[in-house]
Amino acid sequence: MNTFFCALALLLPLAALAQPAPEQTIDTHLLQRHDLPYRFTTLDLDSADGQRHYRLWIGKPERPAPPAGYPVLWMLDGNAAFSALQAPALRRLADGQAPVLVAIGYQSEQRIERSARTFDYTPQVPGLAEQRDPLSGQPSGGADAFLDLLEQRMRPLLAAQLALDARHQTLWGHSYGGLAVLHALFTRPGMFSDYAAASPSLWWRNGVILSEADGLAERLKDHRPRLLLMRGSEEPANPRAPLGSDSENALQQLRTTLAPIQALQVSYRRFEGLGHGPMLPASLAAVLEILANDPPP
Repeated sequence: MNTFFCALALLLPLAALAQPAPEQTIDTHLLQRHDLPYRFTTLDLDSADGQRHYRLWIGKPERPAPPAGYPVLWMLDGNAAFSALQAPALRRLADGQAPVLVAIGYQSEQRIERSARTFDYTPQVPGLAEQRDPLSGQPSGGADAFLDLLEQRMRPLLAAQLALDARHQTLWGHSYGGLAVLHALFTRPGMFSDYAAASPSLWWRNGVILSEADGLAERLKDHRPRLLLMRGSEEPANPRAPLGSDSENALQQLRTTLAPIQALQVSYRRFEGLGHGPMLPASLAAVLEILANDPPP
């Protein structure tokens, strides 16, 4: 992945890099377009406990599936991810790998469903009596239940509709979603072939995610995943830190920890001039560009 980086200007209009307002609603214009090499449908399902209600925005390429099946790009914060997709990027994807696109969102009109994502994208903290998010106080610690749902229900539902290539599947996430991507890699390194963590919340619970990397080399076994880390140069170290604070210490620590693991390919991209909010569409655009330039499997 680290050899395929191109200009984002071809993929995103400048307006898409603006900081989204918290109350911003999802943009569903792609559902009405018929001039694109992708067709989008939706699929609804609930969490095992019935507390969270998901909507998958599924983009199927018009190109027939290759013999091994379609590669897949799974996108967290699916309402926002779906809203960030642009026609030029979809056309470039169709000329490249043409993966199936799955934006895992929620049955909400909001771009960001904060309560559900807080639970779904954060890991359990060992020894913590009450699993609560340190910023909002909302319930946290549901990352494993969410990944179980993705693996045991979302994937089979998608596979019942489309031929999928289990060897070429990417998971992308931003912020808390980036935290979830790292948790998936560290605990389930064979679940995806590629992990793309944008602006991961490494500060969360005093960096508990960093400890999850312990023993990863042994857990990899025969798997050879790739990890792409992304961060904007204008992001603070944590949500309560001032701008200009050193935001890359934890990221550099993580890269140092992972460097000796030969079975894991790690690459890093720094986005000059971008803060935390604009990193969501920019990082997704970068991943789409990588997939557009990768040869079909």
